[in-house]
Amino acid sequence: MTTGKIAAHHATLACYKALMKTNPKLVQHWERTGQAKIALRGSSEDELLELEAIAKSLNLCARSILDAGRTQIAAGSRTVLGIGPAPVELINQVTGHLKLL
Repeated sequence: MTTGKIAAHHATLACYKALMKTNPKLVQHWERTGQAKIALRGSSEDELLELEAIAKSLNLCARSILDAGRTQIAAGSRTVLGIGPAPVELINQVTGHLKLL
């Protein structure tokens, strides 16, 4: 999967929409402070599911995206996970072992 394909996914938007309903002040803070997004490399769909579960256990917003299958990836494949926005220290508890994309 190309970096562009990953970057085009809806994980950020999914987290944004979810948090606008539950914690709009956090979203506003994120918007005012540069809207940081970092892409990290995972190894499998199973790892994405595990990371999503860990993030949710820490009360972080986490949304995985299933690909529509219109381009490079088979329909229904879990291809990306969005986590946050949240304090860096919390996100690092989930993703600190991953390498930059």
